[in-house]
Amino acid sequence: MAEPCIISVAITGSVPRKKDNPALPVTVAEQIESTHAAYEAGAALVHVHVRNDDESSSSDPEKFARLQEGIRAHCRDMIIQFSTGGRGRAMEARGAMLYLKPEMASLATGSVNFPTIVYENPPDFVRGLAVTMRDYGIKPEIEVFDLAMLYNTVDLVAEGLIVAPPHVQFVFGVKHALPARRDILEFEVAKLREMLPGATWTAAGIGRHQLEVNRWALEMGGHCRTGLEDNVRWDKTTLAPGNAALVERVAALCAEYCRPVATAAQARSMLGIPAAA
Repeated sequence: MAEPCIISVAITGSVPRKKDNPALPVTVAEQIESTHAAYEAGAALVHVHVRNDDESSSSDPEKFARLQEGIRAHCRDMIIQFSTGGRGRAMEARGAMLYLKPEMASLATGSVNFPTIVYENPPDFVRGLAVTMRDYGIKPEIEVFDLAMLYNTVDLVAEGLIVAPPHVQFVFGVKHALPARRDILEFEVAKLREMLPGATWTAAGIGRHQLEVNRWALEMGGHCRTGLEDNVRWDKTTLAPGNAALVERVAALCAEYCRPVATAAQARSMLGIPAAA
């Protein structure tokens, strides 16, 4: 039987606005409701940001705490992953909520150009976040926006700052970073298997590349990410009706590729995360 596919849903992000898609959940209450719907549709893992009242990115630990509490109340065993991303947040604040001990947190292991900014992740900052996650028992999801980040991860694992085996997410389609090309994903997955045996991986496609990258990941034995953070549109012209609909689309693809949709309990086992309390 083929390995189940873990569907991750990135519900909000730091860039899309409600004006771009009214279905985008921004308040904590909206995020909890949208996450619950995505969980019921098949998502085993939720990637979360929080927002200020003006919809700008926030690092408010109190909002992360309320969001985590609400998700756990309605989606008892879903894996919660906090974003430590840098858009709109001061570097010193990006890990301020990790004391809440979510099961996972994102960790970009290098700097990269984004469409209008440099996504800064200096080596000492990355090492500090890695140590904090390790000490709190949080599994990092390594965000790979270019090849150097994969090699940086190998070094962090060798130093004991990231517990092996890691979980890696390859991100495609961000302007100035990795283009959405299957041969690049195939090369990176081959290197991952060579250098970090036993590692698990997800692939994420941004915007119009989301569905195509989902297909590559399913065919190659990886896991899938979807959600309004990455793609506020269903296609080039039609707004996506919500996070749950995007998850349902990936779940249908799983059937097409004979990959069962992983339950949250299965996802925890595959990622080495303890069972829900």
